Amino acid sequence: MTLKDMLFAVSLFPYLGFLYFLTRSPETPRLALIGFYLLLLFVIVTIPAGIYAQVEYGESLANIDWLHGSAEFFLTLSNLVVVLGFREALNGWEPPQDEPD
Repeated sequence: MTLKDMLFAVSLFPYLGFLYFLTRSPETPRLALIGFYLLLLFVIVTIPAGIYAQVEYGESLANIDWLHGSAEFFLTLSNLVVVLGFREALNGWEPPQDEPD
């Protein structure tokens, strides 16, 4: 296992912790939360796609355009859903009113 692979595996634990606490927060916009979970789906899709690229083509995933683009679709989708979720939350946000003295 290379250092890159070890760092990738270890980086999942902080992200899973992030998702855990984000899920427990009642203030997290639901659509944004779904987007953050879709990012996890991107990781899950990318791993077998990378293995397939290495086994079938002898190349890294980044060098197989159709496969790389298909995997990156999930990253784009997750980013879009996160942005739409926070946009929705901001549209419903009102600044605090100053209380009269």
